Amino acid sequence: MFGFWRAFTNVLFYLTLAIGLGGLLGNGLVLWHLGFHIKKGPFSVYVLHLAAADFLFLGFQVGFSIAQAALGSKDNLYFAVTFVGFAVGLWLLAALNAERCLSLLFPTCYQGHRPRHTSGVICGLVWALTPPAVLLPAHTCGLLRASKRPLTCLRYHAASVTWLLSLACVACVAGLVLFIWVACCSQRPRPQFFGVTVGSALLLCFCGLPLVLYWSLQPLLSFPLPAFFPLAVLLACVHGSAKPLLHFMAGRRPGPRQPLRALLQRSLGEQAQRGARGLSLPMSLM
Repeated sequence: MFGFWRAFTNVLFYLTLAIGLGGLLGNGLVLWHLGFHIKKGPFSVYVLHLAAADFLFLGFQVGFSIAQAALGSKDNLYFAVTFVGFAVGLWLLAALNAERCLSLLFPTCYQGHRPRHTSGVICGLVWALTPPAVLLPAHTCGLLRASKRPLTCLRYHAASVTWLLSLACVACVAGLVLFIWVACCSQRPRPQFFGVTVGSALLLCFCGLPLVLYWSLQPLLSFPLPAFFPLAVLLACVHGSAKPLLHFMAGRRPGPRQPLRALLQRSLGEQAQRGARGLSLPMSLM
């Protein structure tokens, strides 16, 4: 039985490592093209920061996994630090899906009343607020130091769990509303970002939520469920690695092979065309 468990954990470890390395490559390509070669619109700013958050999460995951394999030891600091990148990505995904849903449901209001720098401001706030929101509960619950403060841990952890589950619900519900609206209610052509938004919501439901669940129950169930954590980490790596594939697949068209930059730009549903206020407008609204 011990040999089977050891073989199982080894398989999960190497699968996580391989998927993490592939995800680093995919998110690196997205960062390269969006950062240097594609004109930024309201959606592409979110996608750029989302790729950076996934790259950070996968990079920490791969780095800590290699260090664990080399040194043969594991520190609780590893989970808290890697979860910061995952939480940033969850917040950005919720904001991106919500904006895409609003742009389709209320195109006139979205186009006319959306402040120009909304995406940049939201992304900046996410990067500034997420680390303390994750590390403060981890500190009081003993993940960053040996001692715990049970009552303070309970309060901070409850607030952190409520915040994370709310973000996950926003991301999933926005994808569901978008799917229902396009499939049943709207007579307009399907927007370019439809497949990416629905696919990212499904990825979050099946691959991202297990890690949120582990973070939520970790103070209580980490010992009774030792197999849950490596599985949750593996699925979270799939979640972070598959989003670049969604963009590249959504941008494909029949015909000769096209560069990745063109596929990515098409999947965003934006065109480099300035409106009266200097904002790049979604292609589906033109």
